[in-house]
This record gives sequence, structure tokens and C-alpha cells, in this order.
Amino acid sequence: MHNRKQAIKKQVKKHIPKDWLTEIRIVYRLSCEILNDFKRTGIINIVIITTMAAILTLFGSLFRTTLSVSSFAKELGNVLEISVYLKNNADPNVTSQRIKEFDHVKDVTVISKEKSWADFKREIKIGDIDNPLPDTLHVKVDNPENINEVFNKVKTLTVVENVNYAQDLAKKIQVLNHAVNTTTIFVIIIVAILTITIINNTIQLVIQSRKEEIEIMRLMGVNNWYIKIPLIMQGALYGLIGALMALVPINLVQQMLNNVHQFFMIPAPMFAENIVIITTILVGTLFGAGGSFLSIKKHLQV
Repeated sequence: MHNRKQAIKKQVKKHIPKDWLTEIRIVYRLSCEILNDFKRTGIINIVIITTMAAILTLFGSLFRTTLSVSSFAKELGNVLEISVYLKNNADPNVTSQRIKEFDHVKDVTVISKEKSWADFKREIKIGDIDNPLPDTLHVKVDNPENINEVFNKVKTLTVVENVNYAQDLAKKIQVLNHAVNTTTIFVIIIVAILTITIINNTIQLVIQSRKEEIEIMRLMGVNNWYIKIPLIMQGALYGLIGALMALVPINLVQQMLNNVHQFFMIPAPMFAENIVIITTILVGTLFGAGGSFLSIKKHLQV
């Protein structure tokens, strides 16, 4: 029986290149190390993964909300227009072409004084008097944040009699965008700190429990990365599992936000769901691996 096993092993080895066999053994050994480290951590695994899931749920929900708020702000910004009133001797078409050459100008609509006067008389009955209205241009910008810059440029034109726009609404949109972006950055920083701290402490416990084993591996001349990789992968695995668990409540938040978009008839951001899912998984995995790596540098001199 023993000779038969030996013959089978030799036969298998002949058909597997030595480098492949070595890589398979290394992967198998590293996988065993990761599983053993999970066993050493015991019940703490549940606490760690649950905490990671809660943290990543907060991140994913806020990130998805940020995308929706930005979408709403963009739609409101598209409504914003700069109203430009021209002098009597100005050519509206020439002025329109000139304004289109300005940076951040998306479109310019010409409203002739004849059309404005005809619309006005349809709404209000007035006597036969001369048209007092000027030619008007409605200028749209590519981004609400650039509206003030375009406004100042248009105001300097000599053919312009007056110019205005809804400054209060534009300022509120800018404040909303800045507040949402700042909050998102703040939450990412908090998520990074909490994740790295949790993983750092966990990997420290694993290192302490394997202290003698690691010392023996050092004395045997084992490559440093052979010691590091299982620990880094364990941290990444914590983050990955936590992220996958977090996707359940995050998807509920996404459905609620989609309903809000439908109610206000504002399209949801393109690929928002996929972006949030991928980002949450990447953040959890990378921050988990990063926390493990920092713990190795701090507590394991290899």
C-alpha cells in the first residue's frame, strides 16, 4: 500500500512542473495559516466582523447619499441662469456668440424684445404703447460653482445694461455641495482610523499567540513575507467579510434613495449602486489589509 502511494506521488510529480508544485504548496500553506489564525482569534472574529460591517454600513450609506445629493444639486444648478439685459444699440446674436466663448458657458439663449413684449401682452392687457423691454440673453454655465465667475465676465461687457441671477440659490447649492463633500471625507477618515485600529489590535493578539512559532520560522531562515502574508490576508479577509455583510443594509438605503429620485422625477446618478458596492468592498479590504500591515511593522520585527 505504501509503495503504491509513493508510485502515485512520483507519477503526479512527473506531470506537474516543479515551480507549479512549489507555488501550490505555498498557497496551500498560507491558506492553512490564515485559517489557523482565525481559529486562534476565536469568538472575537464575530465581534470584529460585526463591528467592521457596522462601520462600512455607515460609510456606504453616506457615500450613496452623497451621490444623490450631488445629483440633486446638479439638477438645481442646471436650472440656474444668468439673465443678461442688453442696451438698445446692442446686437443680441453677436453678444451671444461672444459670451459663448467665455470659459464655463454651457449655452446661451436669445430672447428678443419683440417676443418678450408679445408674451407680456398676452398675460396682461395693456394699451398700445412702445415696447420698453430690452433684448435678453439667458446664460447657462457648466457648473453652479462657476456661475459667479461667468457673471463677473458678462457684467464687464459694454453692451450689457444689467445682469442678475439667483445668487441666494447658487450660494445654497455651493454650501450644500461643500458640506456633503466635507462630511464624506470626514467619514472616510473616521472609517480608516476605526478599521485600522480594530485590525491592528486583532493582529497584535495573533502575533502574540504565534510568537514562539514565528521565532522558530526565523531561525529556520523562512522568508519574511511568508510570515507577513497570512497576517495581512487575515486583516483583508476581515474587511472583505465585513463589507459583504454591510451590503445588505446599504442596498436598503439605495432603494430608499431611488424612490426619492423617482418621487422628485430627478434621475439617479449613473451606476451609483455598482460604484457604492465596489467602493465599499475595496475600502473594507484595503483598510483591513492596511491595518494588519501597520500592526506587523509595529509588533513584528521582520
